Amino acid sequence: MIRPFYLSGVPTLGEGSFEVRSPFDGSLVAEVSRPTTAQAEQAVADLDAVRAEAQALPAHVRAAALDHISARLAERSDEIAALITAENGKPMMWAKSEVGRAVSTFRWAAEEARRFAGDLMRLDTEPAQTGRMAIVRRFPRGPVLAITPFNFPLNLVAHKVAPAIAVGAPILVKPALKTPLAALVLAEIVAETDLPPRMMSVLTISHEQLEPMVIDPRLPVLSLTGSDAVGEQLRAAAPRKHVITELGGDAAVIVEPDWPDLKAAAARIGLFGCYQAGQSCIGVQRVLVHTSIAEKFTGELVAAMEGLRQGDPTDPEVQVGPVIDAKAAERITGWVADATGKGARLLTGGTAVGTLVAPTLLADVPAESIIANNEVFGPVLTVTTYDTIEEAFAKVNSSRYGLQAGVFTTLLTTAFAAHRELEVGGVIIGDVPTFRADQMPYGGWKASGSGREGVASAMDDLTDARVLVLTGLPL
Repeated sequence: MIRPFYLSGVPTLGEGSFEVRSPFDGSLVAEVSRPTTAQAEQAVADLDAVRAEAQALPAHVRAAALDHISARLAERSDEIAALITAENGKPMMWAKSEVGRAVSTFRWAAEEARRFAGDLMRLDTEPAQTGRMAIVRRFPRGPVLAITPFNFPLNLVAHKVAPAIAVGAPILVKPALKTPLAALVLAEIVAETDLPPRMMSVLTISHEQLEPMVIDPRLPVLSLTGSDAVGEQLRAAAPRKHVITELGGDAAVIVEPDWPDLKAAAARIGLFGCYQAGQSCIGVQRVLVHTSIAEKFTGELVAAMEGLRQGDPTDPEVQVGPVIDAKAAERITGWVADATGKGARLLTGGTAVGTLVAPTLLADVPAESIIANNEVFGPVLTVTTYDTIEEAFAKVNSSRYGLQAGVFTTLLTTAFAAHRELEVGGVIIGDVPTFRADQMPYGGWKASGSGREGVASAMDDLTDARVLVLTGLPL
């Protein structure tokens, strides 16, 4: 049976189809229909046509729809988690966590939709403005083109769809073609609500079909989660559009000598460098450890990584599953070989069996190696030492990326210094940079993107302020 895409809230078949296969064993997961160019055009036209109706939806309608989506995701959590594991190769423990996060994302959006009210400003602070008051409200910039990646096939879609619904913005989602199934289930659930059907489409379109949408003026907002290279292409192609990007990262974590439990820190760092097979933009890639504790900590980190359970992602005990495909595995091991060939020391891992890349730790990675300057997007960590916290901050900031960083310290002064000095979107104290609460502002500096996710922050990004000035009021 060929699975339909969702055109203006309706399950629809196009012409031709493509296969979704398991990254773990290559088995067929599903066959999905491809939209025609005419169907893609219809989706854009419908979003444009429903724009005013969507904006005018009462807050209770938008909030009720978001509550329904959250509840239905919770009801179908086991089914959707199994689907994520099948299409993405994500171990079941992490797939269940992803569904739980999506449930929370839509719940937060329902709450934000109810309090998305605007601001009241007295203007009679100057004599010439006596009797005047301003009401500042935010209105949708217009329909959103959302482009989502394979690594979080549900929750990263949720982070685009939920705030769009909350503000009344129509949205077209283009999911990764390797992992479209969770997004299609989400579209099915959205179609159960009282939202206008034309308000959302999920189209399994090709890159060629996507290109005209990027420059289409009927889609004034582009929201991308993906690579920095694709982000640059989008900005160049649509310089007049409002572009929101959450791009790559080579997240660093600093381990200070005052941290009391090095074994626990090593366990967290090892796990969250490898937990999505390293396919997380805030997964740990760079480990910076103070010279005085380097030998002890590195031994603990090697042990932690070698103790991770890797294998079949349907096994509830497995922590590290496959990377997305054989090409990714070849690239990752090739980067490791490049580093060792240039003088890096391989402390553990470095091998792959099919798409299962072993948790890998490198030391003394030369600056000219590929892995020293790029996001590996695999279960590979590098470890280096520093003598002062200022040196550690400088090493973190030497990257062209700046998404999140972690600092294991008990000192409040170090925490505040890190917050001030580190050129990243988020600093996590006492934990890995991989921590993310779905309601907090989330995004990067430098090549890691612009704009912020996190429901309330994304709602601001999808809207613009409009001022209403009232005159002659008895204030």
